[in-house]
Amino acid sequence: MAQPSIDFAGEGLLDGLQGSARAERLALLRHLQDEGVTLEEIRRLSDAGTLIFGAADRVLGDREHLTAEEVSRMSGVELGILTAARRAMGLPVPDPGEPAYTHADVESARMIGVAREAGLADEDLLDLLRVLGRGLASAAESLRALPMKLILRPGMSERQIAGEYGRAVGQLYPLLDPLISNLLTLHLRQAAESEVISEMERVGGSLPGAREIAVCFADLVGFTRIGEEVPAVELGRLAARLEVMAGDFAERPVRLVKTIGDAVMLSSPEPRPLIDSALALVAAADREGEDFPQLRSGAALGLALPRAGDWFGRPVNIASRITSVARPGSLLAEAGLRDAVGESFRWSFAGERRLRGIREPVALFRVRGLGEAGA
Repeated sequence: MAQPSIDFAGEGLLDGLQGSARAERLALLRHLQDEGVTLEEIRRLSDAGTLIFGAADRVLGDREHLTAEEVSRMSGVELGILTAARRAMGLPVPDPGEPAYTHADVESARMIGVAREAGLADEDLLDLLRVLGRGLASAAESLRALPMKLILRPGMSERQIAGEYGRAVGQLYPLLDPLISNLLTLHLRQAAESEVISEMERVGGSLPGAREIAVCFADLVGFTRIGEEVPAVELGRLAARLEVMAGDFAERPVRLVKTIGDAVMLSSPEPRPLIDSALALVAAADREGEDFPQLRSGAALGLALPRAGDWFGRPVNIASRITSVARPGSLLAEAGLRDAVGESFRWSFAGERRLRGIREPVALFRVRGLGEAGA
C-alpha cells in the first residue's frame, strides 16, 4: 500500500530553496519516500546534510526501529555494557527510548555476550572494540566515497545522484562482508604465527628454516593525530603515496614486504642496500614538503622465518619497536646491523632503550650517509 503523500514544504524541508534548487530537492524527497524512507528518517538525513545517501542506507541493513532497552532485552546483555560498547566503537549513543537500533545491533550485542561467556573481561572487550572502531570508521568513510566516484558526472541533479548512488551501493556493498571477513582471517592468522614464533624465541627454541635478514620499518609521523584532523580519503592518499615511494626505493636485493596502514616494511638479505633504501626513503619524505608527514624508521638484522612473502622473528619485532622511538626524519638501528656494515655509514650512539615486548635493553644508533650533514 502506497504511503500518503508528504507535504515536504509544510514540513519545512524545502525552506530557503528557490527555483531549480527547490525543484531538485523536491524530486529527491519524493524519491526517498518512494524508496520507503520515513518522514522521521528524512528529517534526520536533512539535518545531517546526507539526504542523497538515504536510499543507499536501505541497502545496508534493516530499518532502525528498536530502542536500546529492546536490544538489551533481546540480546540478554545489560544496557550499561551496550552503551559502553557503542561509545568504544566511536558510534553516537541515541537518547533513551529512541528507536535508533536494528536487528544487526541485536546480533552484535549477542556476540558481546558470547565473548564475555568465553571469559573475556569487559575492559579487554572494550579495548578491542576501540581498535576495531577506529579502523572500521576510516574504512567506512573511504568505502562510502567509492560509489560516488563511479557515478558522479557533471550536471547531475540531487535526484539522479541519489538514485545512481543507491544502485552502485547495491552492487558493491554485498561484496564487502566476505572481503572483510577473509581479510581479517588472514591478518589473524599472520598475527598468530608471529606470536608463536616470538614465544619460541623467548623460551630459547630454534626456528627451523630461519635465515639472516635485515628488516626496516618506516612510518608516517603523527599519522594518528592527522587522522583526527583530515578525512579518511586524505589519509588514504598519504598512505598510498608512502607505498609508491617505498616501492621506488626498494631496488634488488631490497624488497617492499608490505604496508601496514601508516607504515611500510622493507627487507633485504644484504644489510647495506637496506640502509641505503631506508635513508633515501626518509630523505624523500622530507623533500615532499609540508603537505606530507616526515618519516621515522627503525632497522635490525637477525634470524627470521620466511612465510608467505612475509618475515617473522626477532629482527622484525626489534625493527618495529625501534621505529616507534625514532625521531622524525631519522633512521635508528641496533648494534648487530651497525656491526655488519661497519664504516659504510656514519653512526652516532642514541642510548640504550627498553622496547615494548623486548626483554633486554637495546643499544640504538642513528644512521647517516657518509656525505650527510649532522653530528
